[in-house]
Amino acid sequence: MQWTYTQTIPATQAPMPLRALLTAWLLPSHLVHDLRIHQRVLVNGSYRTMNQPVYAGETVQLTFVPSDFKEPFPDVLPDSAATVSVLYETADLLVINKTRGSKTHPNQPAERGTTLNHVAAYLGPDEPGPYILSRLDQETTGALLMTKTPAVVPVMVRNIAEKRVQRTYLAWVRGTLQGQGTFTGPIGRDPNDKRKRLVNGVHAQPAVTHYEAVDHQPGATLVKLWLETGRTHQLRVHLANSGHPLVGDPLYADPSQDRLRLHCWRLGFPQPWTLDGPLTTVTAPVPADFAIFHTN
Repeated sequence: MQWTYTQTIPATQAPMPLRALLTAWLLPSHLVHDLRIHQRVLVNGSYRTMNQPVYAGETVQLTFVPSDFKEPFPDVLPDSAATVSVLYETADLLVINKTRGSKTHPNQPAERGTTLNHVAAYLGPDEPGPYILSRLDQETTGALLMTKTPAVVPVMVRNIAEKRVQRTYLAWVRGTLQGQGTFTGPIGRDPNDKRKRLVNGVHAQPAVTHYEAVDHQPGATLVKLWLETGRTHQLRVHLANSGHPLVGDPLYADPSQDRLRLHCWRLGFPQPWTLDGPLTTVTAPVPADFAIFHTN
């Protein structure tokens, strides 16, 4: 098995050395090295050294093989017990609408019943994936980004790390929250509960969450949330610390009959093998019961 990608250099792109192009495409240095020594990068069908320039209109072909990757084939058992709601799909990328109550991925090798198991069944035996790129808590719904091949995993991981992937959430929170603003409290571990995180907790790391109030009902506010960082439970911790915990949050709010009301509403991400192109935007429909809960 191998994975081949062919990309034509846009007319607007200035000439640059082949190595610089591959680096700008966010390929890690070890993959650039493998492509070079095995001559699996071709320009207009012929091998070209890494220092030679590539020009607009030329065609670059990359071929990857399983030995290029530490774990080319994820060990995920397919489970067709649940239908996968696909929001976006290409030969490389997949965005699904995760349901409430479904774990994102298995924690044990033989585990089934998670979203990743269901996606593996959807893709079928001929696809090497799925490879998880983003995670959502078990009770969180919405857009979840994956890849279908190992070649684009390091590229998309870099895009996430360098904040080129934009995540927008919708959430119902307790109380009346007005206007817009930013939470900046650093988040660390809760010394009294290993499940939880805490603003200014143990080994706190910087965390930035932007919010905007968009609707109200008695005793609750619908907020739109943007993440600049990706700390564990970041949205839940920042909102609870502000005095407006998420409706139905089992860890950070008062006991409630409601389930968590947090939805990854929109994902914006660049396509692999592009420079400064427009983001692809995918929106996940909000669950039908999202605004139905106890208002006490």
